Amino acid sequence: MAERLGLAHRVWRKVPAGPRRAALHALATAVAPHVDPNPPSSSQGVVIAGEMARISGLGEAVRLLHDGLKPLVRTLDSVELGVLRRPDPARLAGHGAMILHVNAPSIPLMLARAPRDFLRGRRVIGMWNWELERLPASWHGGKRYVHDIWVPSAFTKTAIEAIYPGMVRLVPYPLAALDLPPALPRRERFDLPAEAVVSVVIANLGASFARKNPLGAIAAHRAAFGNRADRILVIKLTGGAAFPTDMALLRGAVGGVGNIRVIDETWSGEMLRALLASSDILVSLHRAEGFGLVPAEAMLRGIATIATGWSGNLEFMDSTSAALVDYRLTPVADPRGIYNRGVTVWAEPNIDHAAALLHDLAENPARRHALAAAGQTFARAALGAAPLAAALAALGIS
Repeated sequence: MAERLGLAHRVWRKVPAGPRRAALHALATAVAPHVDPNPPSSSQGVVIAGEMARISGLGEAVRLLHDGLKPLVRTLDSVELGVLRRPDPARLAGHGAMILHVNAPSIPLMLARAPRDFLRGRRVIGMWNWELERLPASWHGGKRYVHDIWVPSAFTKTAIEAIYPGMVRLVPYPLAALDLPPALPRRERFDLPAEAVVSVVIANLGASFARKNPLGAIAAHRAAFGNRADRILVIKLTGGAAFPTDMALLRGAVGGVGNIRVIDETWSGEMLRALLASSDILVSLHRAEGFGLVPAEAMLRGIATIATGWSGNLEFMDSTSAALVDYRLTPVADPRGIYNRGVTVWAEPNIDHAAALLHDLAENPARRHALAAAGQTFARAALGAAPLAAALAALGIS
């Protein structure tokens, strides 16, 4: 039997990756459980299901949503999902509503090994994230798994409503309602001079190098400051080992300058918070964001933020509360293929404008502090718990 299985696996691996993925997805779609056609009109408690342990933006987002739900519902359970992992049905207490924090294309794979009654008798809400103006075809089958859809930004809502009219509700992540863990500056830990103005970029390379665009931040910093030792850019990355081509591009863009530091390590939350607290400016020259957890947290912590003035980050910032970078819309070109080339557009930030904003905030501490204070006030108002509470009430969830 083992020999037959080994042979089958070797044959399977010889099938090209594209057809192999398509076959796996088709099989998962055939066996994944569907929602009941008539959901309950009210529910007591919530089960949140997603990649709770994942080190990524989506992993952090589901954990934040979980914490935001705690004071709003009677009971709260969680179920860890993973590709072709069997979910633990023992965690499904009662018939509470389920929030499925999994994007539509991934749901079949996440539920392929779930019991057939995994969704039965529950109202199921999909909490979905997307970064562009149009959805790819792979999103069109999500309706069989959810009754309702929540999204974290008006930008994402517009994209998803085009396919799922009447199902989508805006529910930003309630970061301002959470007790953010303390963040203490530790410049000595990061070898950052006390007198320097420090800008920081934080990104997971698994989320698309082209979309996160750390090369844009490097170009803007070099244009603004050259090799000034008292103007430092820290680029904190996760996942670089899996993407050596991206890392080579990044290090090539840094060149020989000494005031740009690249860190590719997996850190604890405490270390990341310490880096944020040690910085003066958060830079996000992204080409597209569905929400933007890092700039949102930076603003809530009172850090001046420079960001591309387009997409989901405008849910919690505007021109009075952040330094918004001019841009032009261009056809999507993602060498890694996460986003389909040319199907839609994303933003190309103006590097000269970003450099001017960086220089202005670095050279004018009073202006930088005023922007940080305005950003904190704006983000607190935009990211409270009221939208989440209203969404629960509208579906009869207590």
